[in-house]
Amino acid sequence: MAAVDIRDNLLGISWVDSSWIPILNNGSVLDYFSERSNPFYDRTCNNEVVKMQRMTLDHLNQMVGVEYILLHAQEPILFIIRKQQRQSPTQVIPLADYYIIAGVIYQAPDLGSVINSRVLTAVHGIQSAFEEAMSYCRYHPSKGYWWHFKDQEEREKAKPKAKKKEEPSSIFQRQRVDALLLDLRQKFPPRFVQQKPGEKPIPGQWILTCGPQGSWGFVTCS
Repeated sequence: MAAVDIRDNLLGISWVDSSWIPILNNGSVLDYFSERSNPFYDRTCNNEVVKMQRMTLDHLNQMVGVEYILLHAQEPILFIIRKQQRQSPTQVIPLADYYIIAGVIYQAPDLGSVINSRVLTAVHGIQSAFEEAMSYCRYHPSKGYWWHFKDQEEREKAKPKAKKKEEPSSIFQRQRVDALLLDLRQKFPPRFVQQKPGEKPIPGQWILTCGPQGSWGFVTCS
């Protein structure tokens, strides 16, 4: 696997030389930026040519190529350095901006990097929301799909259950029950009966009788 060069992605790094911090000002900040250990500095730029020939920075306007200029300064905290491609004394193309805060150099992100970062953050949030929503989805062939939330069970357990109202039986239901009881009586007749609580059961027979309002019951005879 090929190693990734640190220069391929300069947005995630910073550089500082603490020995320069006390003396940083408008006149020395470009010299500080042109330190050889600074990964943001291109040593093939025109600034390096002017520095080697011991010329002033005013000669940069007469040259063609990559150069660095001091774009903005707010001593002693903030300095902004611009990298640009000079095509003529009056025409330049900005390439990148660097800001120096308390001596630490960072590369300012371009618009494409900002939009890409925002889109990735939004997509990650949407993906996480979909994954969490899918964890609450349930399916059964007889019920279909439904949502099952964790706090729903707790609410259902805490909710008092309403008592079901008992409805009176119909005439059809009573007749069917009477027929079933009579059938059971004929198949399994009782052998002993107890006349009163506490008395000894005695052999006897059950007789099915019809009471008032069409109710049925059993009486015993010994």
